[in-house]
Amino acid sequence: MILKMNNKNFFMDPKIRFSSRVENYVKYRPRYPSAIIEFLTSKSILSKDSIIADIGSGTGILSQLFLENGNKVYGIEPNNEMREAAEAILKSYKKFISIDGSAENTRLKDNSVDLITAGQAFHWFDVSKAKKEFIRILKSSGYAILIWNLRKKTNPGLQMDYEQFVLKYGKDYKEIMKQEKNIDLFFKYKRKVFYNSQLVDFDSFLGRVLSSSYIPLAHEPNFDEMMEEVKELFERYQEEGLIKLEYDTVVCYGQIS
Repeated sequence: MILKMNNKNFFMDPKIRFSSRVENYVKYRPRYPSAIIEFLTSKSILSKDSIIADIGSGTGILSQLFLENGNKVYGIEPNNEMREAAEAILKSYKKFISIDGSAENTRLKDNSVDLITAGQAFHWFDVSKAKKEFIRILKSSGYAILIWNLRKKTNPGLQMDYEQFVLKYGKDYKEIMKQEKNIDLFFKYKRKVFYNSQLVDFDSFLGRVLSSSYIPLAHEPNFDEMMEEVKELFERYQEEGLIKLEYDTVVCYGQIS
């Protein structure tokens, strides 16, 4: 999983950059709407018998959605800490199989899965290598489903101010966001958008902020300044100690050729 960019640190980061953020990722990242399952089922893309490869499965947030539907899920994750967290969280699901692999080398057999999913992960993939690998492991009738929880960045108030905060402190945020445009090079797809939200107190808001790989950690420059702005942002919009973070859950689905 190597992004073709000029920043050398960015080349090195994808498999390790979340290692120090696992706890916050598990606790504070938004989940995915269960309506995704209903939608894919209504389109005859998903059934309870579908075998799924969840690529860049991380701590298992998206995998769990399909496991709860009764599906067999291969969780493909190259980051050791994220993968181990998923194995602990999902240990009660007998149909979850954790694999130390990547989008470019899943270690799965040819024509072995009905669906490939990726939640918040496609922008880390080497597009050309991942496409070849996905074609190899998908059955001929299989689909790829790329999913993001995207913050509503242009809503006046909290959402817009949060975006300005991330632009200020996110050390490679803009570069990461550009990678999502590579989806147009990957496959022809249709989109479905679901509303999603989190109602959070200050600790949860801070955890959500720190779960993002581009946000400074305690040993990095600007951390103290950033922490002050996190507090100010929360206080500006909190009501009875809570704020609402709003998302568009975007589902891009299609067959790869």
